[in-house]
Amino acid sequence: MRRKLSDAVVVLTGASSGIGRATAQHFADKGATLVLAARDASALEETARECRERGATALAVTTDVSREQEVNALAQRALDSFGRIDIWINNAAVCAFGRIDEVPIDVIHRVIETNLMGYVYGTRAALAHMRPRGRGTIIFIDSIVTSSPQPYTGAYVISKAGIRSLSDCLRMELLLEDNPDIDICSIMPESIDTPLFHQAANYTGRAIQTLRPLHSPHTVAREIVRMAERPRRTAFAGTTARWIAALHTMVPWIYERFVARHIYRNLLMDKPAPPTEGNLYHPMPEHTSVTGGWREHHGTSIGKLALAGAALAIPVALWGLANRTRHLPPARGLPHPRRYVEQR
Repeated sequence: MRRKLSDAVVVLTGASSGIGRATAQHFADKGATLVLAARDASALEETARECRERGATALAVTTDVSREQEVNALAQRALDSFGRIDIWINNAAVCAFGRIDEVPIDVIHRVIETNLMGYVYGTRAALAHMRPRGRGTIIFIDSIVTSSPQPYTGAYVISKAGIRSLSDCLRMELLLEDNPDIDICSIMPESIDTPLFHQAANYTGRAIQTLRPLHSPHTVAREIVRMAERPRRTAFAGTTARWIAALHTMVPWIYERFVARHIYRNLLMDKPAPPTEGNLYHPMPEHTSVTGGWREHHGTSIGKLALAGAALAIPVALWGLANRTRHLPPARGLPHPRRYVEQR
């Protein structure tokens, strides 16, 4: 049954930019009552104002999701203001680029505390209200990297894989409690044109760019709204996500060699960059838009790339399945990013 969002109270974290800001706009267009959370108070209030201009009720609550007490305060503010929470969307995230052994250990902690523990805190706060009522929806904005990992984003991938396990565990616990009207849903976006790549910490020694095919944050926002209206277990957001996930599942040894080279050659730009903490510890007010402006620099058609990816994935997967017992030669080494920069 389709749920009316015009009667729903929605809590949304990470609402000051990117997917979160786009999602707030789409829920506002549906007439939902919004409780918006992020660390950047100014940008968050801008998002709330945009929602009010669309005719929605929107409350901005400055929140750092890595702090449990602030997440609990966010939930209480929603309850005090509107009496209930119908939908809780865990979306806030940070990212760090670099090799696992070269990214500072406190940076790895920070990524996991924000992305994974932030979702744990949000989920616990939402369930404390939803369990007694016996209904509600919690939506996790996860990532395709849970099904198809990649190099140079180890902490981010670890956190997203943890989110996938968290959602699976919650579904089973709710089944055992006979709480069928509390839905746990996950969205798996692929590469999205958001400010994340501008905001991310970077310890690779090289400038970072987005991967293609690249999608609009509104693609994900529309999928989130559909999930809120008709809850289901998992949904992909993007044109090639299913193919990428299937390739990793069926022929992981081929996937690892292909993706390792692809990431090295396409994520890392041909120019040096100094180490930066990005927005890990403090918001970056210069990057609070919905998009990151990356699509303007990528002229390749997403549709063509999707068809090319599908065309490549099918024969490669079939070849791999037919040759499961054969050993592929080791991948030829590529220079370490920092050595690459020094050689330039």
